[in-house]
Amino acid sequence: MFDATSLDGRVALITGGGTGLGLEIARSFARCGAAVVLASRGEEHLAEGRASLEADGLKAVTHVCDVRDVHAVRRLVRSVEDELGSLDILVNNAAGNFVRPAEILPEKAFANVVDIVLNGTFNASRAAGRAMIATGRGGVILNVVATYAWTGGPGTIHSACAKAGVLAMTRTLAVEWARHGIRVVAVAPGPFDSKGAADRLWPSEDLEERVRLEIPLERFATREEVAGACAWLVSDAASYVTGECLTMDGGAWLGRGILGGDEPIGSVKRRKG
Repeated sequence: MFDATSLDGRVALITGGGTGLGLEIARSFARCGAAVVLASRGEEHLAEGRASLEADGLKAVTHVCDVRDVHAVRRLVRSVEDELGSLDILVNNAAGNFVRPAEILPEKAFANVVDIVLNGTFNASRAAGRAMIATGRGGVILNVVATYAWTGGPGTIHSACAKAGVLAMTRTLAVEWARHGIRVVAVAPGPFDSKGAADRLWPSEDLEERVRLEIPLERFATREEVAGACAWLVSDAASYVTGECLTMDGGAWLGRGILGGDEPIGSVKRRKG
Protein backbone atom coordinates (compact mmCIF):
# COMPACT_ATOMS: atom_id res chain seq x y z
CA MET A 1 0.00 0.00 0.00
CA PHE A 2 2.95 2.34 0.57
CA ASP A 3 6.20 2.35 -1.37
CA ALA A 4 8.82 4.55 -2.97
CA THR A 5 6.37 5.73 -5.66
CA SER A 6 3.51 6.56 -3.28
CA LEU A 7 3.76 10.32 -3.89
CA ASP A 8 4.50 10.28 -7.62
CA GLY A 9 3.07 13.32 -9.34
CA ARG A 10 2.30 15.19 -6.12
CA VAL A 11 3.55 18.67 -5.30
CA ALA A 12 4.33 19.27 -1.63
CA LEU A 13 5.00 22.59 0.10
CA ILE A 14 6.79 22.40 3.46
CA THR A 15 7.00 25.51 5.63
CA GLY A 16 10.02 25.69 7.89
CA GLY A 17 11.47 23.28 5.36
CA GLY A 18 15.07 24.42 5.20
CA THR A 19 16.30 22.69 8.34
CA GLY A 20 15.53 20.04 10.94
CA LEU A 21 12.36 18.00 10.75
CA GLY A 22 10.94 20.04 7.87
CA LEU A 23 13.94 19.22 5.71
CA GLU A 24 13.76 15.54 6.65
CA ILE A 25 10.07 15.49 5.71
CA ALA A 26 10.95 17.04 2.36
CA ARG A 27 13.64 14.39 1.85
CA SER A 28 11.17 11.59 2.62
CA PHE A 29 8.54 13.03 0.27
CA ALA A 30 11.05 13.49 -2.54
CA ARG A 31 12.22 9.89 -2.18
CA CYS A 32 8.58 8.84 -2.56
CA GLY A 33 8.29 10.73 -5.84
CA ALA A 34 6.92 14.13 -4.83
CA ALA A 35 8.11 17.47 -6.16
CA VAL A 36 9.00 19.41 -3.03
CA VAL A 37 8.99 23.12 -2.27
CA LEU A 38 10.85 24.41 0.77
CA ALA A 39 9.69 27.66 2.37
CA SER A 40 11.53 29.49 5.13
CA ARG A 41 12.16 33.02 6.36
CA GLY A 42 15.91 32.65 5.81
CA GLU A 43 17.58 32.34 2.42
CA GLU A 44 20.62 30.78 4.11
CA HIS A 45 18.50 27.96 5.54
CA LEU A 46 16.92 27.35 2.15
CA ALA A 47 20.28 27.21 0.39
CA GLU A 48 21.60 24.72 2.94
CA GLY A 49 18.44 22.62 2.70
CA ARG A 50 18.50 22.55 -1.09
CA ALA A 51 22.18 21.56 -1.08
CA SER A 52 21.49 18.77 1.41
CA LEU A 53 18.77 17.32 -0.82
CA GLU A 54 20.88 17.68 -3.95
CA ALA A 55 23.68 15.75 -2.23
CA ASP A 56 21.21 12.84 -2.10
CA GLY A 57 20.28 13.26 -5.75
CA LEU A 58 16.98 14.98 -4.91
CA LYS A 59 15.60 18.28 -6.17
CA ALA A 60 13.74 21.07 -4.43
CA VAL A 61 12.27 24.46 -5.27
CA THR A 62 12.84 27.10 -2.60
CA HIS A 63 10.96 30.27 -1.62
CA VAL A 64 11.59 32.82 1.08
CA CYS A 65 8.34 33.38 2.97
CA ASP A 66 7.29 34.49 6.43
CA VAL A 67 4.07 32.61 7.24
CA ARG A 68 2.95 35.49 9.47
CA ASP A 69 2.52 37.62 6.34
CA VAL A 70 -0.77 36.53 4.80
CA HIS A 71 -0.06 38.29 1.50
CA ALA A 72 3.37 36.65 1.20
CA VAL A 73 1.76 33.26 1.84
CA ARG A 74 -0.82 33.85 -0.90
CA ARG A 75 1.94 34.83 -3.32
CA LEU A 76 3.86 31.69 -2.34
CA VAL A 77 0.94 29.38 -3.14
CA ARG A 78 0.36 31.11 -6.48
CA SER A 79 4.05 30.76 -7.32
CA VAL A 80 4.02 27.05 -6.51
CA GLU A 81 1.03 26.52 -8.79
CA ASP A 82 2.59 28.59 -11.58
CA GLU A 83 5.93 26.78 -11.38
CA LEU A 84 4.80 23.21 -10.75
CA GLY A 85 1.20 23.13 -11.98
CA SER A 86 -0.55 22.28 -8.72
CA LEU A 87 -0.35 22.11 -4.95
CA ASP A 88 -1.36 18.74 -3.55
CA ILE A 89 0.23 18.63 -0.09
CA LEU A 90 0.92 21.31 2.51
CA VAL A 91 3.02 20.63 5.60
CA ASN A 92 2.72 23.30 8.29
CA ASN A 93 6.02 22.89 10.09
CA ALA A 94 7.13 26.49 10.68
CA ALA A 95 7.41 27.07 14.43
CA GLY A 96 9.20 28.83 17.25
CA ASN A 97 9.95 27.43 20.69
CA PHE A 98 12.17 27.83 23.72
CA VAL A 99 11.85 27.17 27.44
CA ARG A 100 10.70 30.10 29.58
CA PRO A 101 8.48 30.09 32.71
CA ALA A 102 5.23 31.95 32.14
CA GLU A 103 5.88 34.56 34.83
CA ILE A 104 8.98 35.86 33.05
CA LEU A 105 7.90 35.29 29.45
CA PRO A 106 7.64 38.66 27.65
CA GLU A 107 4.21 39.34 26.16
CA LYS A 108 5.86 40.04 22.82
CA ALA A 109 7.54 36.62 22.81
CA PHE A 110 4.21 34.90 23.52
CA ALA A 111 2.53 36.83 20.72
CA ASN A 112 5.37 36.14 18.29
CA VAL A 113 5.25 32.35 18.78
CA VAL A 114 1.45 32.32 18.49
CA ASP A 115 1.72 34.41 15.34
CA ILE A 116 4.14 31.97 13.69
CA VAL A 117 2.57 28.71 14.83
CA LEU A 118 -1.16 29.41 14.97
CA ASN A 119 -1.73 32.36 12.66
CA GLY A 120 0.92 31.14 10.24
CA THR A 121 -0.70 27.72 10.03
CA PHE A 122 -4.07 29.32 9.34
CA ASN A 123 -2.61 31.62 6.68
CA ALA A 124 -0.93 28.73 4.86
CA SER A 125 -3.85 26.33 5.30
CA ARG A 126 -6.41 28.77 3.96
CA ALA A 127 -4.28 29.77 0.98
CA ALA A 128 -3.54 26.13 0.13
CA GLY A 129 -7.10 25.03 0.86
CA ARG A 130 -8.55 27.64 -1.46
CA ALA A 131 -6.18 26.53 -4.20
CA MET A 132 -7.11 22.87 -3.70
CA ILE A 133 -10.82 23.70 -3.73
CA ALA A 134 -10.46 25.75 -6.91
CA THR A 135 -8.79 22.92 -8.82
CA GLY A 136 -11.29 20.33 -7.62
CA ARG A 137 -8.42 17.87 -7.06
CA GLY A 138 -8.47 17.98 -3.28
CA GLY A 139 -5.27 17.46 -1.33
CA VAL A 140 -3.76 16.91 2.10
CA ILE A 141 -2.74 19.33 4.83
CA LEU A 142 -0.42 17.98 7.53
CA ASN A 143 0.16 19.99 10.70
CA VAL A 144 3.13 19.36 12.98
CA VAL A 145 1.99 19.74 16.59
CA ALA A 146 3.20 18.41 19.95
CA THR A 147 1.72 16.28 22.72
CA TYR A 148 1.66 19.25 25.08
CA ALA A 149 -1.17 20.57 22.90
CA TRP A 150 -3.41 18.39 25.10
CA THR A 151 -1.29 17.81 28.20
CA GLY A 152 0.00 21.37 28.66
CA GLY A 153 3.68 22.19 28.59
CA PRO A 154 5.21 23.91 31.63
CA GLY A 155 7.97 26.19 30.38
CA THR A 156 6.50 26.29 26.88
CA ILE A 157 3.15 28.00 27.46
CA HIS A 158 3.54 30.03 24.26
CA SER A 159 4.06 26.97 22.06
CA ALA A 160 1.57 24.80 23.98
CA CYS A 161 -1.23 27.33 23.52
CA ALA A 162 -0.40 27.77 19.83
CA LYS A 163 -0.16 24.04 19.13
CA ALA A 164 -3.47 23.43 20.95
CA GLY A 165 -5.04 25.91 18.55
CA VAL A 166 -3.48 24.13 15.58
CA LEU A 167 -4.88 20.80 16.79
CA ALA A 168 -8.36 22.35 17.00
CA MET A 169 -7.83 23.82 13.53
CA THR A 170 -6.85 20.39 12.20
CA ARG A 171 -10.11 18.82 13.36
CA THR A 172 -12.24 21.77 12.30
CA LEU A 173 -10.88 21.98 8.76
CA ALA A 174 -10.99 18.18 8.40
CA VAL A 175 -14.78 18.37 8.72
CA GLU A 176 -15.27 21.61 6.77
CA TRP A 177 -13.15 20.58 3.81
CA ALA A 178 -13.87 16.86 3.59
CA ARG A 179 -16.53 17.57 0.95
CA HIS A 180 -13.80 19.10 -1.21
CA GLY A 181 -11.64 15.97 -1.00
CA ILE A 182 -9.17 17.66 1.34
CA ARG A 183 -7.80 15.64 4.25
CA VAL A 184 -6.37 17.51 7.24
CA VAL A 185 -4.20 15.55 9.65
CA ALA A 186 -1.54 16.13 12.29
CA VAL A 187 1.54 14.47 13.71
CA ALA A 188 2.77 15.00 17.27
CA PRO A 189 6.42 13.99 17.58
CA GLY A 190 7.95 13.61 21.01
CA PRO A 191 11.62 14.41 21.54
CA PHE A 192 13.70 13.55 18.50
CA ASP A 193 17.37 13.93 17.62
CA SER A 194 17.78 17.50 16.45
CA LYS A 195 20.61 19.84 17.37
CA GLY A 196 18.47 22.98 17.15
CA ALA A 197 15.74 21.62 19.40
CA ALA A 198 18.25 20.16 21.84
CA ASP A 199 20.06 23.47 22.24
CA ARG A 200 16.81 25.23 23.16
CA LEU A 201 14.87 22.58 25.09
CA TRP A 202 17.46 20.39 26.84
CA PRO A 203 20.79 22.24 26.62
CA SER A 204 22.72 19.98 29.03
CA GLU A 205 23.51 16.27 28.88
CA ASP A 206 21.98 15.78 32.32
CA LEU A 207 18.68 17.35 31.29
CA GLU A 208 18.66 15.38 28.04
CA GLU A 209 19.09 12.13 29.99
CA ARG A 210 16.24 13.09 32.33
CA VAL A 211 13.98 13.71 29.34
CA ARG A 212 15.01 10.38 27.79
CA LEU A 213 14.24 8.42 30.96
CA GLU A 214 10.70 9.82 31.04
CA ILE A 215 10.01 8.01 27.76
CA PRO A 216 8.80 4.40 28.21
CA LEU A 217 10.82 3.31 25.16
CA GLU A 218 13.81 5.18 26.67
CA ARG A 219 15.04 6.73 23.46
CA PHE A 220 14.36 9.68 21.22
CA ALA A 221 12.83 9.26 17.79
CA THR A 222 14.94 9.78 14.71
CA ARG A 223 13.90 12.44 12.25
CA GLU A 224 13.74 9.72 9.61
CA GLU A 225 11.11 7.83 11.63
CA VAL A 226 8.91 10.89 12.00
CA ALA A 227 9.35 11.91 8.35
CA GLY A 228 8.47 8.40 7.16
CA ALA A 229 5.24 8.50 9.15
CA CYS A 230 4.45 11.89 7.62
CA ALA A 231 4.93 10.47 4.13
CA TRP A 232 2.45 7.71 4.95
CA LEU A 233 -0.09 10.18 6.36
CA VAL A 234 -0.17 12.28 3.18
CA SER A 235 -0.24 9.27 0.84
CA ASP A 236 -3.25 7.41 -0.53
CA ALA A 237 -2.43 4.58 1.89
CA ALA A 238 -3.97 6.85 4.56
CA SER A 239 -6.84 8.05 2.35
CA TYR A 240 -9.47 7.29 5.03
CA VAL A 241 -7.62 9.18 7.78
CA THR A 242 -8.66 12.77 8.45
CA GLY A 243 -8.97 14.94 11.53
CA GLU A 244 -6.59 12.58 13.34
CA CYS A 245 -3.33 13.26 15.15
CA LEU A 246 -0.64 10.58 15.05
CA THR A 247 1.38 10.59 18.27
CA MET A 248 5.02 9.53 17.91
CA ASP A 249 6.62 9.99 21.31
CA GLY A 250 7.56 6.50 22.49
CA GLY A 251 4.70 6.61 24.98
CA ALA A 252 6.08 9.69 26.76
CA TRP A 253 2.79 11.53 27.18
CA LEU A 254 1.30 8.48 28.91
CA GLY A 255 3.87 8.66 31.69
CA ARG A 256 5.89 5.87 33.30
CA GLY A 257 3.39 5.06 36.06
CA ILE A 258 4.14 3.04 39.19
CA LEU A 259 5.18 -0.01 37.16
CA GLY A 260 7.15 1.86 34.56
CA GLY A 261 10.53 1.97 36.21
CA ASP A 262 13.65 -0.13 35.72
CA GLU A 263 12.30 -3.26 37.43
CA PRO A 264 10.44 -5.77 35.21
CA ILE A 265 6.74 -5.81 36.00
CA GLY A 266 6.88 -9.47 36.99
CA SER A 267 9.45 -8.68 39.68
CA VAL A 268 7.22 -6.27 41.61
CA LYS A 269 6.35 -7.84 44.94
CA ARG A 270 2.74 -7.91 46.09
CA ARG A 271 2.01 -6.10 49.32
CA LYS A 272 0.82 -8.09 52.30
CA GLY A 273 -2.39 -7.27 54.12
